[in-house]
Amino acid sequence: MVRLGAGPARGVGRVTTADADLVAGIEAVLFDLDGVLVDTEPWWHEVRVAWAAARGRPWREEDSRLCMGRNSREWSEIMRERLGAAETPFAIEQAIVAALVARYASEPVPLVADAPAAAARIGARVPVAIASSAHPAVIRAAIGAAGLAPVFSTIVSSDDVPRGKPAPDVYLEAARRLGIAPARCLVIEDSRNGVLAGRAAGMRVVLVPNASVAPGPGVAEIADAVLERLADLPVASLGASA
Repeated sequence: MVRLGAGPARGVGRVTTADADLVAGIEAVLFDLDGVLVDTEPWWHEVRVAWAAARGRPWREEDSRLCMGRNSREWSEIMRERLGAAETPFAIEQAIVAALVARYASEPVPLVADAPAAAARIGARVPVAIASSAHPAVIRAAIGAAGLAPVFSTIVSSDDVPRGKPAPDVYLEAARRLGIAPARCLVIEDSRNGVLAGRAAGMRVVLVPNASVAPGPGVAEIADAVLERLADLPVASLGASA
C-alpha cells in the first residue's frame, strides 16, 4: 500500500488529552470520511496513479496532496491540468469514482482503528453527520462497506455545495441539515484543508492525525485539540451545558 506520510506524529506539534470542556455545549459531531473513519487516502492515490500510468503519465504524492479536500469538480480539473489529459474533467471524475467504488465492493475496507466503533458511540449520544470531500457514490460505498450507514443522520459531499474544503461550505450545509447552529458543532478531521474548513465554519475542530497521510506542519496549532484516537473523545460529556 502506498503511504503518503511517515506516521501520525509527523507534522503534529502537540497531542492533548480531551476533557469535558472540549465538548461542552456540543449538540452534533460532523465527521470527515477518508482518513478519519476509513483509511483510504492511499486508495485514492493508487487509483489516480493507475489512471495516469495507463496514459503514460506519472502521478506523484505531491499531485495527490493537491487533490485532498477538494470536491470532484476541483480535483478532476487538477488532474486534467497536471497530466495534460485529453479527457474532460467530468470523464476523469467518472473514471476515478468508478474505480474507487469497485474497490469498496471487492476489497476489505481499511478502517481507521477503533474509529467506526467510536463514531457509533458518539452517534448514540448526539446527531452525527458525514461532511466529506468525496463523491456521494464513494461516501455511500464507504459507509455501507464499513457498516456505518445507520449511524449517520445525514451525509453531505462537497459535490453538494459550491466549494470544497478549505471553504466551510460542506460543514455549514451539514449543520443546516441537522438544524444545529455551527457554534454547537464539533468537527473531526485529519487534514489541513479539513481543519481550515471547520474553523471557517465557526465550529470547534479536533484533529485526529492519520497514519497513512500525515496532516503536515502547523496543522495541530490551528485545531482546538489533537487526539491520538477518536476513542479518546469524552463522549459522556457531549451535549452537557457549556
